[in-house]
Amino acid sequence: MSLQAVDLKFGYRARRADRAAIRPTIDAVTLAVPPGDFVGILGPNGSGKTTLLKLLAGAIAPDSGRVTLDGTDVRQLPKRQLAQRLAVVPQETYLAFDYSVMEIVLMGRYAHLRAFEIEGPDDFAAAEKALAATDASHLVERAFWTLSGGEKQRVAIASALAQLDIRLDGREEARRPDQPAPILCLDEPTASQDLRHQIELAQVLKRLNAAGVTIVLTSHDLRFAASVCSTLVLLANGAILANGRPETVLTPALIGQLYDVSESAAAPFLPARA
Repeated sequence: MSLQAVDLKFGYRARRADRAAIRPTIDAVTLAVPPGDFVGILGPNGSGKTTLLKLLAGAIAPDSGRVTLDGTDVRQLPKRQLAQRLAVVPQETYLAFDYSVMEIVLMGRYAHLRAFEIEGPDDFAAAEKALAATDASHLVERAFWTLSGGEKQRVAIASALAQLDIRLDGREEARRPDQPAPILCLDEPTASQDLRHQIELAQVLKRLNAAGVTIVLTSHDLRFAASVCSTLVLLANGAILANGRPETVLTPALIGQLYDVSESAAAPFLPARA
């Protein structure tokens, strides 16, 4: 089974006098994400990438259409059950208080705790393994606000892994074969990151995907997406322009159409294999 979107439509209501007016953001999107796939959603600002990611994660409800996980509408799944299967890493993490790195990662364990239950040894073990999986164990004593952008991203991903109960311990298996594939969604994970942190992030995501984690991310970076994703979705004005393997989607013609530039202007920004 898989994560599937069928004929999704969504629009934000205008904030002017005509409150009934709706600005279409996602328009008739149908998309399937098979278990173990690595999907990148590409598009210009305002194309609906983040909105589509929120719809796929069940964070917002479509105006029409539906998103299903293993055949069940994500909006009908108990929140606890959905959180144990699907985690979202936002572009930036804003905190109201001064949390430590360990506290941030342990927040991901809430989906596994009963009401008023506090974290136990198993939760700390899961957090430690999540930090190890993202090469962030050395940050455990740090305050989150003192971290660089790249370090914060790794800690946020570690929190998502703890939420999904993913423990890579040398066996390179995220889940047993009889368990459903966990899904990790990331919104612009390379935003404001330098080349070194992008390379480190790519290594972490490839390792997770190889271990059986389904990954869906949004990105502006064509070359980064091509280097890690097995499937790319080009989103233009809320609709899918193209969907397929990087080598078939990242062409001067399609990228020129996506960003409203000429083919000759688009070509230098494509990976060499395209």
